Amino acid sequence: MTTTEAPRPGTAPPPTTTKPSRRRSALRRRNALIGWSFILPNFLGFGFLTLLPVLILFYMAFTNWNVFGKADWVGIANFQRLLGDGSFHIAFWNTIYYSVLHIPLTIVVSLGLALLLNNKLRGVAFFRTAAFFPYITSIVAIAVVWNLLFSPDYGPINEVLRAIGIAQPPGWLTSSEWAMPAVVIVSTWRDMGYYMILFLAGLQTVPRELHEAARMDGANVWERFVNVTLPSLRPTMFFVTVMLTINSFKIFDLILVMTDGGPGQSTLVLSQFIYKKGFEESQFGYASAAAVALFFLCILVTIGQFVWNKKRSA
Repeated sequence: MTTTEAPRPGTAPPPTTTKPSRRRSALRRRNALIGWSFILPNFLGFGFLTLLPVLILFYMAFTNWNVFGKADWVGIANFQRLLGDGSFHIAFWNTIYYSVLHIPLTIVVSLGLALLLNNKLRGVAFFRTAAFFPYITSIVAIAVVWNLLFSPDYGPINEVLRAIGIAQPPGWLTSSEWAMPAVVIVSTWRDMGYYMILFLAGLQTVPRELHEAARMDGANVWERFVNVTLPSLRPTMFFVTVMLTINSFKIFDLILVMTDGGPGQSTLVLSQFIYKKGFEESQFGYASAAAVALFFLCILVTIGQFVWNKKRSA
């Protein structure tokens, strides 16, 4: 049997850890509340404005709903209808066609601009701003100006082509063959400034010592670019490629204003197909199924890019 000895007279009682532990617990709770107070509005906005609409979209894809009546469950009928819809097939391949042209062209142009404006030139800040300015310009203003430039009869572009000896220049936006390349040109011109900024940020991280060492070894400009600059830009290049792919698949506003999917269906893309079926024909269930198909297309391509980048990095 053990007994607790009483403290001797004149000695201090043993220290207690109750109050400090309570203070630490209160401090943790207060810090947690402060942290949640900062991130909760963003979580609520994401939940109500993004996550909830996406969940509703997936539900609507399996229904037949025209806004005014009840949403009738139809299972996979909407997806089966997509497989036999000729307009959907045209929109799908037009989206692929646009992406195949737009992605590499934008990468080449924006990277070239970044390499040029990464040098110490007089007025380089002005030229960087001028290259970025189209990205923040109104889509409507861009479309109106470029429609005038692409005018087959009086546009400056065709006038220049005639002046250099091309007797029959393209019809551009009035031609089913040249309408999509014209849209790609405008889209590349608009997007190049944004991706130029990303490449500029990546170029700032490339050590100058590597270039100096390669120059001392006798490497020319092209060899330094291939063996030093491009490997150092691999993370930036991967990010730019993923962002460009996603943005190319969901292109909508520029095509809507410039061509409205025409002439015919030569520039009809998936986003505009979804818009037409949903907001013009009130087939919201069918439009939701097309949106789900576009969503999984973006997911599959993005996953493929991640796997390919991982294999290259291994």
